[in-house]
Amino acid sequence: MLMLVASEEYNRKAIEVQERNRSIKAPRGVIYDRNGVVIAGNEAVCTISVIHSQIKDPETVIKVLSDKLDIDEATVRKKVEKISSRENIKSNVSIELGNEIRNMNLAGVMVDEDYKRYYPYSTLASKVIGFTGSDNQGIIGLEVKYDEILMGKNGSIDTLTDAAGREVEDAAETRTEPIPGNNLVTTIDVNIQTYIEQKAMEVLKAKNANRVCIIVMNPQNGEILALADVPEYDLNNPFRLNYEVPEGTEVTLDMLNAMWRNFCINDTYEPGSTFKIITASAAFEKGVLNVEDSFYCPGYRLVGDRRIKCHKVIGHGSETFREGIMNSCNPVFMDIVARVGVADFYNTLEQLGLFEKTGVDLPGEAGSIFHLEENVGEVELATMAFGQSFQITPLQLMRAVAAVVNGGRLVTPHFGLYVTDNNNNIIDKLDYQEEESYISEETSEIMKTLLEDVVSEGTGKNAYVEGYSIGGKTATSEKLPRSSNKYISSFIGFAPAENPEVLTLILIDEPEGVYYGGTIAAPVVGDIYENILPYLGVDRSETSEDEDVETTYFQDTVF
Repeated sequence: MLMLVASEEYNRKAIEVQERNRSIKAPRGVIYDRNGVVIAGNEAVCTISVIHSQIKDPETVIKVLSDKLDIDEATVRKKVEKISSRENIKSNVSIELGNEIRNMNLAGVMVDEDYKRYYPYSTLASKVIGFTGSDNQGIIGLEVKYDEILMGKNGSIDTLTDAAGREVEDAAETRTEPIPGNNLVTTIDVNIQTYIEQKAMEVLKAKNANRVCIIVMNPQNGEILALADVPEYDLNNPFRLNYEVPEGTEVTLDMLNAMWRNFCINDTYEPGSTFKIITASAAFEKGVLNVEDSFYCPGYRLVGDRRIKCHKVIGHGSETFREGIMNSCNPVFMDIVARVGVADFYNTLEQLGLFEKTGVDLPGEAGSIFHLEENVGEVELATMAFGQSFQITPLQLMRAVAAVVNGGRLVTPHFGLYVTDNNNNIIDKLDYQEEESYISEETSEIMKTLLEDVVSEGTGKNAYVEGYSIGGKTATSEKLPRSSNKYISSFIGFAPAENPEVLTLILIDEPEGVYYGGTIAAPVVGDIYENILPYLGVDRSETSEDEDVETTYFQDTVF
């Protein structure tokens, strides 16, 4: 009667007693750079476990596993003596050691195939790629963002057991093969990434800075070719700090999180004079500014009850707007933002995506911090004109400037290109949102010309590369509190200026010694373009020596 009423339930219980299931971990999908170079792959390893009911010589098992796996004998004993269906002793054991233990034929000791994540370039793009945990599940970076794509489906080995839980000898195993995860092809170019990390580390050491960040992006479509935030960390040893600590210091989760953190995405800063690109664009769009408009700079501007200085204490005197942007003159930008007004200025910021996250395909993106529009007075508006009294992420600045120089299209910065299967067939092309911004093509053309002048004749002179048209803007933003005398030196540049294919931002956080963006940040981008533009197939134009124009270099800072 029982078999008639509850046959399915009793059949299930019988199978549970008679069968043992061992999982076969699926290999995780590979992450490639844009050229098919593996930047995150898999390494075959073994997992060692014990089955209590099958162990015949527990003391030998304990001794061998403790010695071979370098585990405390008490820990191994506790697991060997535990009455359970299966106890894991150690994962990520090398194939060689796993085979050595397997060949010892210790009853009750299982050696199963497994995979662990392996990063062939170790520290390369660590704060972008991220890493996985012991279960091969993504923890941070692209690894967690695309976890569902990269995770495969585990297989299994089913064996028959007797009533005591011992595997039946000569009984056939049922094996279900694992299904590998799909692969992710990214926008990253390993060659460019390697080069900018080298340049960033050179600057970090030379200026003894806290960090140096460099982003290289295609402003036409938002593809990020490289992103460095040095010092990076070792993806194959992500729980080891990338700096020396006193002996005996406990490594805390806060310390690790700080090391893993991607400043370009997870943190905000005051951009300083690079933001003048946005202010000028707003003025041209509003129709309140012409390139040859005249201004006068006495070295400061009185705004309300505040005396706000220009970086040139004695002032620039009479100047056109073209000269004002080349000089990075604060009073000029305070004047033009007053013409724009709060409402239209905030409208421009909104149209350029500065009140929203960029949508980049990495976790933990921070949002911007702005005054509420109704709380913006003349002093707040004046300081915002040259990049103070608000905070944005470096990537938000990149996105906004990209729209200014690409003709007014607001693109989504991203790393994912497409998904491939185990045979490298494309099964999904990843698409990203693109919107029309407030910036017209006319304004875009004016701004590209002006910013090229900044590099050829103004504060960005040190980014100039012979044979290439480069536009850009320097900044030296003073960190809070202002009395700390700590700065972030930066430069954002694009090339070729007439039809940009590459947009690059460098940030140098708290450099020692000379800290002006035009002096220490601009030349780094110049070096980068000297090397990567030919690599990207951008032709160098021919110029004669007598075409060279003597220029005057102005240092740029923000007060």
